[in-house]
Amino acid sequence: MKSLVVVSHPDSRSLTQYIARSTVEALRGAGGSADLVDLTAEKFDPSFSEADVQFYRGAGPVPDDVEAEQKRLDEADQLILVFPVYWWSMPAQLKGWIDRVFVNGWAFDYTPGKSFEKKLSRLQVHLVPVAGDDADSFERHGLDVAFRNQIESGIFEYCGAVVGSTTFVHESDTKPRDILAGEIQALAAGIAARTSEPCLVD
Repeated sequence: MKSLVVVSHPDSRSLTQYIARSTVEALRGAGGSADLVDLTAEKFDPSFSEADVQFYRGAGPVPDDVEAEQKRLDEADQLILVFPVYWWSMPAQLKGWIDRVFVNGWAFDYTPGKSFEKKLSRLQVHLVPVAGDDADSFERHGLDVAFRNQIESGIFEYCGAVVGSTTFVHESDTKPRDILAGEIQALAAGIAARTSEPCLVD
């Protein structure tokens, strides 16, 4: 199994970055192949540019940086996204990565009034949102359900990918470091165990 761990956080010493590196180590330790994609370090441009618009309209080629990301994903069986929760969603850079990369013709094929084909059924996705708030707050305000609807279903299942797990790291700013460290090790080991299992689709 080839895994791609994508992280979006500007501070290389952040908890989010630590979780991403720990996940890569756990995947490799379990005998898998895993690469870390640090969108900030790689300076990925999340802006949906004129070139992206022209490609979307079928009037221009796929931008080079988008094509490179798609090729990298084409070689992966598993995608793990690790990111901080900003305003109950993902950071702009990661959202822009999805906006630009998961496009019609690659992630799905849609012809208005004719057909719709999901194209990522081969890909299993694991989500690791890092949140400052506690789990009760997410549940009380319905944010856990909103997250599933918007991100799990609205993005990945829409393209046919299998969402293998979503594991929130709650209270990231206030929980004792030793407790967080234990949670992170368990989280990384759990993802490594899940990614060693076959991805079953209908």
